[in-house]
Amino acid sequence: MLSIFARLPWIHRALIAFFSAVIVIALFFLPDANELRNTENQLEVGRHYPLTINMEALDITNTAVPVAVLRWEKHTVKSGESAALLFKRIGLSPRLLHQLVTSDKEIEKQLTRLRPGDVLSFGFDENSDLIQITRKISAFETYKITRSDSGFSSSIDKKEVNYQYNYAEASITSNFWNAAVGAGLTANQIMELAGIFGWDIDFALDIRSNDSFRVLYQEKVVEGEVIGRGRIIAAMFTNQGDTFKAIYDDKSGNYYDQDGRAMKKAFLRSPVDFRRVTSNFNPNRRHPVTGKVRAHRGTDYAAPVGTPIWAAGDGIVTKSSYNQFNGNYVFIKHSNTYITKYLHLKRRSVKQGQRVKQGQTIGTLGGTGRVTGPHLHYEFLVNGVHKNPRTVKLPQSKSLTGKAKQTFIANAKIRLDNLERYGQLLATR
Repeated sequence: MLSIFARLPWIHRALIAFFSAVIVIALFFLPDANELRNTENQLEVGRHYPLTINMEALDITNTAVPVAVLRWEKHTVKSGESAALLFKRIGLSPRLLHQLVTSDKEIEKQLTRLRPGDVLSFGFDENSDLIQITRKISAFETYKITRSDSGFSSSIDKKEVNYQYNYAEASITSNFWNAAVGAGLTANQIMELAGIFGWDIDFALDIRSNDSFRVLYQEKVVEGEVIGRGRIIAAMFTNQGDTFKAIYDDKSGNYYDQDGRAMKKAFLRSPVDFRRVTSNFNPNRRHPVTGKVRAHRGTDYAAPVGTPIWAAGDGIVTKSSYNQFNGNYVFIKHSNTYITKYLHLKRRSVKQGQRVKQGQTIGTLGGTGRVTGPHLHYEFLVNGVHKNPRTVKLPQSKSLTGKAKQTFIANAKIRLDNLERYGQLLATR
């Protein structure tokens, strides 16, 4: 092969050598096709490119520890169970309980006042060490016990509570309670409404068919969810043709009418819880002994034996005794002008000379003395003259004056307008 190559002319030998060299360079030194296709991803010589640096990765003082994922267990406190018995039942040591109660006085108070039905959540780490205990106080408050470097610490986690308005109305056909329940009011709201107007209306005996009420109240909202009812902001109650209005005053925490006059009076219209009294719609109830309609001075309330009887107003007990006609009875002097009398009690809870407050229980309803059935006979005297306690004009508590009155009246108008507006919205649904 070499002898043949040697006999070729020199020009031919030169060309063969040149092309051989080109082939060798192409095979061993030029980039392959894939590299040629990816030239757009190569950095260009002489061009400046930005460089991003993670400074936190270079910060040697950064000691952030990743949050541990806890394993949670819920346990309900049983009847008669103390914190020690609870910890024993769920497998936690007395030493741990001692560490908890000695770390913080608030923790000690919380764990020593556990009640049956309380629900505690225990959070454990991957080593089954107790890290946190939580107990829900309300829909927006959670009590927390958390492990720290020095032991355990406590805190209360509070969610933001917002308020919105809601509205209810009803016309009474059978009784006030049923109408209020049908309107969507809770038991607490029903009692609150009766309390607001309880100085103007005897809810035990004065309610009639076709009476009506309208209520604007607050709702508590947490994270978009209604969690409960707030106070009544404005209300109207129509009783036997008379309409009473009440508006809440944020500053004083009391209710006033649209002109700033206090809803609270010196006397309650009824000394008995209206829920206990029978015959709401019978204004012509007969005397239980004589059988005559209103044949004696005063008002009778028929209710179950043992029903609490309230003092209609502040005063001093002038008599607390027994005789064959009145049975157990109590007389209260409220001033030189007013005296109230309570007859036929099962038992008396106050003594002569004792000072009492409005709404205080002075005894319980019974059937002692000259009666044929259990009831309370209630009398209201003004300057020694018997008056109908359900219609007599009562002295008011202190009303608003001056700038406070002006501010309230302006706010009252807004709230009554809202009451009207919500009522119109309900009517159009």
